[in-house]
Amino acid sequence: MTEMSSRSPSTAIGDHYSVQYDRLDDEPLSVAVADAVATFKNEDVTELEPLHYSINADALERLFEPRADGLRSGGSVTFEYSDCLVTVTGDGEIRIDSS
Repeated sequence: MTEMSSRSPSTAIGDHYSVQYDRLDDEPLSVAVADAVATFKNEDVTELEPLHYSINADALERLFEPRADGLRSGGSVTFEYSDCLVTVTGDGEIRIDSS
C-alpha cells in the first residue's frame, strides 16, 4: 500500500490508529477511510468488505465537504466497518479502534 499525499503521518497506539485527512486534496474521504482501516488491520484494501455495507459513502463525503465559507471544523461520525470502530471528525482525523 502506498501512502497518499492527502494524509499526514499517522499514529498507532495499541488498538488505535489515527491519520489526518486533508479535504482539499482530490482523494475521496471514503477511500481514505478504507485505506486507514486496511493499514490498521494490516490487510490489503481489496480484502475488506465494501465500505457501503457499513455507511453511505456519498453521505459521508457530503457531511465533511468544505462549506462555502470555509472548511468544516466541528462534528464527527462514528460507525462500524470491517470489525473496526471508525470515527471521522470535521477537523480531518480518521480514527480506527478495535471493535
